[in-house]
Amino acid sequence: MRNIKEALKELQEKMGYFYQDEDLLKQALTHSSFANEQKINKLRDYERLEFLGDAVLELVTSEFLYMKNENLLEGELTRMRASMVCEPALAYCARDIGLGNYVMLGKGEEATGGRKRDSITSDVLEAVIGSIYLDGGLESAKKFIYQFVMSDLEHKILFLDSKTLLQEEVQKQNNAQLHYELVGEHGPDHNKEFFVNVYLNNTLIGSGSGKTKKSAEQQAAYNALIKQKGMDMS
Repeated sequence: MRNIKEALKELQEKMGYFYQDEDLLKQALTHSSFANEQKINKLRDYERLEFLGDAVLELVTSEFLYMKNENLLEGELTRMRASMVCEPALAYCARDIGLGNYVMLGKGEEATGGRKRDSITSDVLEAVIGSIYLDGGLESAKKFIYQFVMSDLEHKILFLDSKTLLQEEVQKQNNAQLHYELVGEHGPDHNKEFFVNVYLNNTLIGSGSGKTKKSAEQQAAYNALIKQKGMDMS
């Protein structure tokens, strides 16, 4: 990784937030594998900040959904919140600002593709939220969440909930059958890309690719929804 000071400065510029205590951001970017490799001046990893950030994120998204959706019941609000703050959703948001490029990983974790792993980038995003909360308070954290988690929300919810939404569309039709088919995979075991087609009965309606079969299926369903939007799916 490049000089840490330069990297921290660059990331803060992307985020539009500048820390009073830059060590908080450094901790938010430190994976346990990297911290464990430091024999001298051992760094603290991001796990405690992630715990805090998760709570702040849940509060802010809950307030947002409560205020914006006066007619929705608790169950519907809970489902929407779950879509917004689940691991793939947060990883999607983290990629928007290239957060994975700034994570400090141990050599083993780096070698096995940890920098692109959704579980790591989503955790780091929550840790960053926790670090902003400690550094600048709730309003600063809220501003970050609104800008980077809730931006383009309609598109994100459609993408992240695409398999469910496509299934709901299909269920409106009598005897319609939806199925996904893995049609290829490429790359080494630690960095594979999967290719999936989705069919309505025997008709191809969408294709997608991703780092996991599940993400490839979501992409295929999303492409099917976009293609079919406003059209009869029969």
